[in-house]
Amino acid sequence: MPEGNNADRARRKTRVGVVVSDKMDKTVVVAVRDTTRHHLYGKIMRRTHKYAAHDAENQCGVGDRVMIMETRPLSKTKRWRVSQILEKAK
Repeated sequence: MPEGNNADRARRKTRVGVVVSDKMDKTVVVAVRDTTRHHLYGKIMRRTHKYAAHDAENQCGVGDRVMIMETRPLSKTKRWRVSQILEKAK
C-alpha cells in the first residue's frame, strides 16, 4: 500500500457518542450530542444526531460510550464504524 494511505486514515472524521440501540446484527445506533449557538438569537441549542455504525464483533451494548470513525459505505445507512469503546455501561 502507498504510504499516503495512512495519512488519509488519520484525517477521517470521528465522533463520540452513546449507543442507544444494539438490536441489529453487527450494527449499533450511536447518538452524538452537539451544542451550537443560534445564529440570530444566540441561544445555545442541543442537537442529537443518530448514526448507524458497524460493530464487527457485537461488543457494544446500550449505554456504552464509544468513538466512531467515518468509513466507506457499508450499506444504505452505515457510513461509520466503531473504532473503540471508551466506557462500558454500568
